[in-house]
Amino acid sequence: MYAVIRTGGKQYRVAPDDVIEVEKVSGDAGEIIQFSEVLMLGGEGAPQVGTPAIDGASVAAQVVEQKRGDKIIVFKKKRRKNYRRKKGHRQHLTAVRITEILTGGKKPSKAAAKPAPAKKAPAKKADEAKPAEKKAAAEKAEPKPAAKKTEAKPAAKAKAPAKKAAPKAAAAKKPAAKKPAAKKPAAKSKED
Repeated sequence: MYAVIRTGGKQYRVAPDDVIEVEKVSGDAGEIIQFSEVLMLGGEGAPQVGTPAIDGASVAAQVVEQKRGDKIIVFKKKRRKNYRRKKGHRQHLTAVRITEILTGGKKPSKAAAKPAPAKKAPAKKADEAKPAEKKAAAEKAEPKPAAKKTEAKPAAKAKAPAKKAAPKAAAAKKPAAKKPAAKKPAAKSKED
């Protein structure tokens, strides 16, 4: 069975055990939340389409984590005006795991929610390890052969002084083109 839900101005096709990222929804990790705007149900028989939402249908989900999306750059510019503005933006997101799709106004069950995966304990440092483990580790470590020293290569032949570049021959200048004589306006005759 699957459903199409609307949240945060977007639509998502979901099925049980799907993990999706939606616009930020309030709730701590492990909490159960409900999406009541179910636009379509499908998978068992003919699909049901709401007008706009299906009455009594909802989708239960468990909050996995609250996080932020990748940074996007917002850059504005007006050419020839020396106007530039650069901003970064990271959208707040909520990762949720869909637990069940409910119809007929049912409430989400607590059994459907899976416990959040436990974080692994940090590995023990070498100082905190048991003495027997230290001894076994020491036996496994074999001494490494000494690294071979490489002799420095003799300096390359002394560089010859750089040759001065030959002065460039002055480019032959073209004679200036003659300008045509400016035409004088014809004198106006006085007629009285």
